[in-house]
Amino acid sequence: MEKISGMFAESSGRKNDEHAGVPCRPWNILVVDDEEQVHAVTKLVLTGYKFEGRPLKFFHAYSAKDAKDILDNCNDIALVLLDVVMESDQAGLKLAKYIRQDIKNKLTRIVLRTGQPGQAPEESVIAEYDINDYKDKTELTATKLRTLLYSVLRSYRDIVALDENRKGLELIIDSSAKIYEIQSLQKFTTAVLIQLVALIGLNEDSAYMQPISAFATENQNNDYKILSATGKYASFIDETARRKLPKGVCNKLDEARTKKKNIFCDDYYIFYFMTAHGKENLLYISHYRGVEDVDRCLLEVFSSNAGIAFENAYLKQEREEAQQEIVYLLGEAVERRSEETGNHVKRVAKISEFLALRLGLAEDVAARVKAASPLHDLGKIAIPDSILNKKGKLLPDEWEVMKTHAEVGYKMLLKSKHLTLRYAAIIAHEHHERWDGSGYPRGLRGEDIHLYGRIAAVADVFDALNSVRCYKPIWPIEKVKQYFHEERGKHFDPQIVDILFECMSEIIAICNQLRDS
Repeated sequence: MEKISGMFAESSGRKNDEHAGVPCRPWNILVVDDEEQVHAVTKLVLTGYKFEGRPLKFFHAYSAKDAKDILDNCNDIALVLLDVVMESDQAGLKLAKYIRQDIKNKLTRIVLRTGQPGQAPEESVIAEYDINDYKDKTELTATKLRTLLYSVLRSYRDIVALDENRKGLELIIDSSAKIYEIQSLQKFTTAVLIQLVALIGLNEDSAYMQPISAFATENQNNDYKILSATGKYASFIDETARRKLPKGVCNKLDEARTKKKNIFCDDYYIFYFMTAHGKENLLYISHYRGVEDVDRCLLEVFSSNAGIAFENAYLKQEREEAQQEIVYLLGEAVERRSEETGNHVKRVAKISEFLALRLGLAEDVAARVKAASPLHDLGKIAIPDSILNKKGKLLPDEWEVMKTHAEVGYKMLLKSKHLTLRYAAIIAHEHHERWDGSGYPRGLRGEDIHLYGRIAAVADVFDALNSVRCYKPIWPIEKVKQYFHEERGKHFDPQIVDILFECMSEIIAICNQLRDS
């Protein structure tokens, strides 16, 4: 054995081959004892041992301190076989208390083993310390040790399943208040998936997907978007299957979609479902044991219901996208009337959202700032063409008329009950205010200007300078940077200008993506 800093981990039995990218996860066992012979005998007795088809993986610690290091870095230890007397007479008992009280680990099973049974009376130890069993080393024969593991691992398996159910229910309760929001619905479905997998005792690695239609992809190849996931796939949400999942799994996804039926493999299942509106859904779940017919029925019901839930969410999203498109069209109509390009409002929207997120605003708030900002110049609809499109400098009286567009846009939007349009009213009213108080229409100063207005001001001016206008050519980017440097703390909020400079390359990329033809 190779000992590393007093502790090491090794697997008992042959390492399981991965089939379709799904390994057989071991049960993690931590042996804590200051006698190396105890470690060697324990491993020898349990060589080849499996529970529910899963082998054991041993972690070895020779002191309570070593054990703490392992427990702090491994949160799925099933069992700790713990010596009472090590570096001190109470080292094992103190470690048991550390596990339960300090790191709040209520899942790991703890079995105390002692060669000095009189050192700590069995009944008082079990009563005072949250341990699961107490054994004299001399009574733990090979048969009794293997029998003990069956009992302990069954207990651990069941308590982990209950804890996963609790976590799933907490996520469901947390998201139920916002169930009609697409992000919340995705979170809700992931929670249901976690609970279902725990309930029927499957592997925690699972993913729920919808195929991306060939005509909707740039390379014209079918793929699958991962909509919700658990276990090792949890970080793959919104990714595509062919980029993240093993090739064998993707081939089975294709087979299920082609045959329009469920696929049952040795260590994973794929469920296929098509909604009433023609959306195809696929549920992939890996497992390490067979699943009863009743559990298959549960999985099929989940697949069907989740498909319907996602379809409803997509219908809502399509409606919201249609509303956003109307806002863009209205903003573009104003821009075109002033002989500007329609993509200006889209660029201002994207830049505003980017700045809002970098300022630390919540995603839903940043999304509303993005949705509202295209209407920042709505009031220009009331400005005469002779002033709006004048090539030269405006006369003082003409400038006074031009400035009224901020107030006009505000009044047009203010009475709306829709939150996005109320954001738009704020932006229309205040995006021409200046940090030093010299702006219009009210001469607000500093943080008296609403943050949404300050964000839109930077986004609007940056894009205006970085684009061709009827009264000027596009400015070189160095000249744009110089302007914002000079106007920091005068025209613009210094913090937002700092973010603009920090993220200049990303903001320029946004502009280039939406550059006018």
